[in-house]
Amino acid sequence: MNLPIYELDVGECFTTFEFISHGQKGKIPKIITFTEMMPFVYNLGFGDKNSETGEMDDLAISNNGDTEKVLATVVSAVYAFTKDNPENRVYAIGSTNARNRLYRIGISKHYDDAIKDFDIFGLRNGVWVNFEKNVDYSAFIVKRKL
Repeated sequence: MNLPIYELDVGECFTTFEFISHGQKGKIPKIITFTEMMPFVYNLGFGDKNSETGEMDDLAISNNGDTEKVLATVVSAVYAFTKDNPENRVYAIGSTNARNRLYRIGISKHYDDAIKDFDIFGLRNGVWVNFEKNVDYSAFIVKRKL
């Protein structure tokens, strides 16, 4: 995908990334994490960085006017995370139904580019199926194509 992204600060082992959202409400620090759930499956965590604790707040609503660039930056972290470890699957679920819908819309919008590099699955009625545009899913998994 060829979308504008924010510059990422990469943490240890490509499992933590940080960047700054620049928008209508100023500069908002963001965190992306990849946490192992089971062998070869990592949970994608994403949210605002709490300025006092340094921890991620995945329920914060920034409304900074740069959603497309923020989501493209998260996708760039998925590319970086899976580059050297393509056997790792990335599991993602929105912290709210609205966020899950936002992720589905984002995947659908850029599906034709993403499918070139990733196998994409959605969880529907408790079953993992190939992702289809405009279908609701409760979670997502992507795996880098070899």
